[in-house]
Amino acid sequence: MIPGINVRRVYDPPDPDDGRRILVERLWPRGVRKETLKLDLWAKELGASDALRRWYGHAPDKWPEFQRRYRAELLEHPEQWQPLADLARKETLTLLFSARDLQRNNAVALREFLVEQLSESGE
Repeated sequence: MIPGINVRRVYDPPDPDDGRRILVERLWPRGVRKETLKLDLWAKELGASDALRRWYGHAPDKWPEFQRRYRAELLEHPEQWQPLADLARKETLTLLFSARDLQRNNAVALREFLVEQLSESGE
């Protein structure tokens, strides 16, 4: 059984059920002081590439293609996401993001990707 993989904005207060809190963005969120963010890990390498992030620009009509391209980026570097998948087998994770769009952001796409990978591995 897989513990939960949650997704939460960095601007929301921590929840006692968050488990490990992991920021999954290449850029540090605006207006957030490093000293004040309750964070266990900043996994910069799991954020979408700069080129993909700029191309997407949070345009809702580009979301399906963003997901496809981001998934391709992740598949090229299993050494970057596999430790997170291994951790998700053991404990609850909360993937943190800063985008305004709660349904269409890289943390949501990463969560879907990780759940898929864990399902394929028989978890």
